[in-house]
Amino acid sequence: MKIAKNTVVTVNYKLSDAQDNLIEDGRQPMVYLHGGYENTLPKIEEELDGKEVGYASIIQIEPEDAFGDYDASLVKVEARNRLPEPLEVGMQFEGMPDGDSGEEAMIFTVTDIADDKVVLDGNHPLAGMALRFSLNVTDVREATDEEIAHGHVHGAHGHHHGDEDDEGEEGDHVAIHPIH
Repeated sequence: MKIAKNTVVTVNYKLSDAQDNLIEDGRQPMVYLHGGYENTLPKIEEELDGKEVGYASIIQIEPEDAFGDYDASLVKVEARNRLPEPLEVGMQFEGMPDGDSGEEAMIFTVTDIADDKVVLDGNHPLAGMALRFSLNVTDVREATDEEIAHGHVHGAHGHHHGDEDDEGEEGDHVAIHPIH
C-alpha cells in the first residue's frame, strides 16, 4: 500500500542535528495520520507521500520548516513563588505569554533557577536548529473513519482521549500549570 491521504504510517526514525549529533534515537516508532493533519512535520509528509513499506531516506529540514527560528521574546523571568515546589531545570509548564488570554497556551521550559527568580523559555527545544531525520517506513494501513474524523491515530503509539480541563492562573505574567 502506498502512503497517501488518510493512511496511518509507521516510521522508524533517528533525529540528529545538521552535524549528525544524535538528538533522539526513536526507540518507539513514529505513527501518524498522513494527509495534512499536522501530526508530523510537513516536510516529512512530503518526503513519504506515495512511498511504501521498506522505503528509507535521510532528509534535512531547515528551522523554518521545522520548529522555527529561536525567538528571544519567548524567554520570561518569573518570581519563583509563582511556581510549584519542588522546582527543577527541565520541568515544563503550560501558560499564556504575558498573561494574554487571547493567545494560545504555550509550553514553557524551566532553563535556569537563581534565588527567587526562574527563567522560562517558550521556544520549542529544537527551535533554530536544522534537523536531520533518518526515516524507514515499516507499516502503512488505511485509517479508520474515527481516526480521520478525529485527525489523529488511535491505539498503540497513537492518541488516547481523556480529561484535559486544566486551566492556568490569570494575571499579567505567564499563567502556568505543570505538564504531566
